[in-house]
Amino acid sequence: MKAFRTPKTALGDIDAEAAAALISAAADIALILDENGVIRDVSIADEGLLADLAEPAGWLGKPWLETVTEESRQKIEALIAGASSTHEPRWRHVNHPAGRGDDVPILYAAVRTGAPGRIVAFGRDLRAVSALQRRLIDAQQSLERDYVRIRHVETRYRLLFQMASDAVLVVDGATQKVLDSNPTARRLFASGAEPGQPWPFAAAFTPETARSVELLLAGVRASGRADDVRANLASDNSEVQVSASLFRDEGGAACLVRISVPQGEHATATVPKLKSKLLKLMEGAPDGFVVAGVDLRVITANAAFLEMAQLPTEEQCRGESLNRWVGRTGIDLDILTANLKQHGSVRLFATIMHGELGELSEVEISAVTVMNGGQPCFGFAIRDIGRRLERGPAVEKALPRSLDHLTGLIGRVALKDLVREATDVIERLCIEAALKLTDDNRASAAEMLGLSRQSLYVKLRRYGLGDAETAGAD
Repeated sequence: MKAFRTPKTALGDIDAEAAAALISAAADIALILDENGVIRDVSIADEGLLADLAEPAGWLGKPWLETVTEESRQKIEALIAGASSTHEPRWRHVNHPAGRGDDVPILYAAVRTGAPGRIVAFGRDLRAVSALQRRLIDAQQSLERDYVRIRHVETRYRLLFQMASDAVLVVDGATQKVLDSNPTARRLFASGAEPGQPWPFAAAFTPETARSVELLLAGVRASGRADDVRANLASDNSEVQVSASLFRDEGGAACLVRISVPQGEHATATVPKLKSKLLKLMEGAPDGFVVAGVDLRVITANAAFLEMAQLPTEEQCRGESLNRWVGRTGIDLDILTANLKQHGSVRLFATIMHGELGELSEVEISAVTVMNGGQPCFGFAIRDIGRRLERGPAVEKALPRSLDHLTGLIGRVALKDLVREATDVIERLCIEAALKLTDDNRASAAEMLGLSRQSLYVKLRRYGLGDAETAGAD
């Protein structure tokens, strides 16, 4: 700190009024303290600061420590202890409670001056700095959120791009060179350049059809859209359908090109006529039919399954887990797939199906394991049997008996005992139903009921269901 060299000569004799005016002008807030840190006088230069502080008029005669927040009290003690008229004052950030909103930040320094035992605390208003800091933090958090959102969007785009069954390429609008392509496209154009190296898109087609592809890209650049064209690949002369759309890429125009096998007679030419009829039969069958991978994610489904699941289109179920619609609490499909892996097929497995709109239906499932491109997958035939199901004899008989028994107890026992009796009846019926649904598999029944196996064995002994010794050794 650069101090005055001759303060006595330069300032002359300054009286108390002049000193007070200087202190008030030099600080946003100034405090006159005694040796014990008690406030003897206060000067607040800014009306806005005065309005924000909580009860500054009550500070007179009050220890400085009691006018600040709890975490700032140690700093106040250090300011008072370190106050000196000869050494450079140390500034400390202190917070005062506010009359409204956030605490008021003040930067204080304390010096001893004037009469013995007097300390002057100079304060600088940090509200503007604090507001700028909050705005900076908010801006940084907003940037972080935008960055994470963009990263997630890019990840989804990359995932869709890589998993698309059709060949998808990004073609530069000006040079008509391929900038990026998905694995399907790289397999289709095996003769192209190495990944990451641009190569001329038209060179992938026969000379007779390459011109049509060039006109397609030119039309898309000019108008933003163009009709699909058919072309022949240079590698094997097979016919494909080429479509393109325009988008902006780093300040320039690029085309997203999709190449697929034409639908119709060309698409079905590779499928024998009898197999084609079988596929049409499965699509129009009244029973639901769905093909899923070993992870139970749907590969394809027919219209009857979509109706049972209350889905409008096949795209909404493709890639989703079959557990979303079929089975009780995820147990049924575990049992079904375990039998499929062990025996290869399952017939007439009874379970339920959940519709997207909440509808439940009793169904029977017959399933088989087949190989698809060297990988196993499951085929499920699902039949709605809700209209022809009858009540199980055990439940049908037990429920009325239990109700009669409970009705007979009304007026004879207290309500709390009646409720306990009803709870026992319901619990017994649920355990019997779970054992029936799992073919007396106690481990599966316990999982279905959300119980531990030991808890289920205790309840089996309590209600006399099954052999107690067998239950304990299961």
